[in-house]
Amino acid sequence: MKSFFLTPLLFCFTVIWYSASLGVEAWITYPPIEPISYLISKKLYDAIFLHKDDTACPAKNFYPYESFIEASKSFPEFATTGCLNTRKREIAAFLAQISHETTGGWATAPDGPYSWGLCFKEEISPQSNYCDSTDKHWPCFAGKTYKGRGPIQLSWNFNYGPAGKALGFDGLKNPEIVSNNSLIAFKTALWFWMTERKPTPSCHNVMVGKYVATQADIAANRTAGYGLVTNIVNGGLECGIPDDARVNDRIGFFERYAKLLNVDTGPNLDCAYQKSFK
Repeated sequence: MKSFFLTPLLFCFTVIWYSASLGVEAWITYPPIEPISYLISKKLYDAIFLHKDDTACPAKNFYPYESFIEASKSFPEFATTGCLNTRKREIAAFLAQISHETTGGWATAPDGPYSWGLCFKEEISPQSNYCDSTDKHWPCFAGKTYKGRGPIQLSWNFNYGPAGKALGFDGLKNPEIVSNNSLIAFKTALWFWMTERKPTPSCHNVMVGKYVATQADIAANRTAGYGLVTNIVNGGLECGIPDDARVNDRIGFFERYAKLLNVDTGPNLDCAYQKSFK
């Protein structure tokens, strides 16, 4: 004899099949979890990044759709957590953040300023070598610079070191690989997105509703939403500033991509009144 129970959760539900004879339960989630390639096709990817392969972009041909999809397989919870709208919203948020970090757009750019994401693969004219010499766990190597590279513009030795360890390359001795290998580049962006660095939550947990604010977060007005993701990515420079142009640019990308993915953005898009984590 079999029976089932339906549990609603954010427009999803789970069916629990119980077999008395076998004494086992099988959990099936509806709608089924589609692979990320179902949610964002190559055609949609190309529509989002209209100008990434223009001759004007230094990263021309560096960010192919195939590398993005392949990199996502190393992070099975990315864009597969929660209901369909939650998964779409996370994709839109991730692509919007990496677009701002690599944008080649400007106010009067063809097709608008939010069509020029993934135009750069490394920071131009860095102001330093991004070496925190006080971090003895991830020591810098002579002659190496830990400037921004890849879709998320991974920066600093304390990010290159653990990213490399997690992904199977030496981020301290060979940081250049992030701007020379498109698969590794996307993996570093997804590593940053998915990894919690306490007391800082992961961008992923924020976007899928798993963020639980601490008393310190509440006091700092760090409310869940896309604005908190911006705080995680670059809050020390951009948050706590009303109407900041950089924050508005991130929001512009997010709103465009959410529309293309046919999903709402959710609340709390900016971090104007949030204190940063650092």
